[in-house]
Amino acid sequence: MRTVVVEPRPIEDDRKAVGEIRPRQESDIGFQVGGKIISRAVDVGNSVKAGDLLARLDEQDFQNKLRSAQSDVVSAQAVLTEAQATETRQSDLLAKGVTPVANYDAAVKNRRSAEAQLEASKAALDLAQDQLAYTQLKADFDGIVTAVSAEPGQVVGAGQTVLKLAKPDQVDAVFNIAESAFRDRQAGERPAVIVSLLSSPSIVADGIVREVSPIADPTTRTYQVKVSLEKPPVAMRFGASVAGRLKAMTAPVIVLPGSALFDQGGKAAVWLFDAASSTVKLTPVEVARYETDKVVVSSGLSKGDVVVTAGVNRLRDGQHVRLVEGAGS
Repeated sequence: MRTVVVEPRPIEDDRKAVGEIRPRQESDIGFQVGGKIISRAVDVGNSVKAGDLLARLDEQDFQNKLRSAQSDVVSAQAVLTEAQATETRQSDLLAKGVTPVANYDAAVKNRRSAEAQLEASKAALDLAQDQLAYTQLKADFDGIVTAVSAEPGQVVGAGQTVLKLAKPDQVDAVFNIAESAFRDRQAGERPAVIVSLLSSPSIVADGIVREVSPIADPTTRTYQVKVSLEKPPVAMRFGASVAGRLKAMTAPVIVLPGSALFDQGGKAAVWLFDAASSTVKLTPVEVARYETDKVVVSSGLSKGDVVVTAGVNRLRDGQHVRLVEGAGS
């Protein structure tokens, strides 16, 4: 009979979660005016620099508005020139006493109205120039196009998303974690995490938990956890599947081989060996978690207990057994 002596000890926390690589900052990019798209200069995966042209709208209507605004400014300037001349004449006549004050006051009023109209016309011209410039959609920052949602020929409204642009140098690994994973964690704790590619586990990156969603997903009842990666490898591209593991040791725990567990009416139990009587006794235990080839026991055992690890299904309470030479711990 093979046994192991219970000895609580810290172990590497090897619980893993599967997630994906996502950009930390991903912006929805759209035109500030509505219109018909006549060209798009980028596709998904393209890298762009700040100021690069991404897409264009048909600008004919905006050019017409610009010409109309320019004409309004010229007209307003002519009206102001005439109003200023009239005010000057009325001022001279008033000084000579050959015109009433009311005529001069009217001239002043007309000059002020003309000035205000000119300012309004100039503001309309600035707006028309801005709107013409808005027909060209340009990148606000260096980034990578992660999604495209509009094609040439499509009519879009102001603010409608045309594409998504992400900053390539700011990367998160995002996981959906069960509530039980936070049971032994302090509020606000930001543990270190080791992230590896699922397709190539040797490619790893260190990270720190940056954000934990305060609200569980209504369907899966899991919490979204974002891990900020430090200098991620080039292979960790957006959308890549990754595994995350806490870079920490647990508190002292009891770890047993999976073969030591015995099913006692649907509950976990183990066989304890009594060296004095050379008999075994079935003892119920609480399992904290199951792993690939071992279990972590949270209660039911004490330091120094001798647990049978092989042939447990052939034992019965009080049975006399003997240890295989070299099998005890």
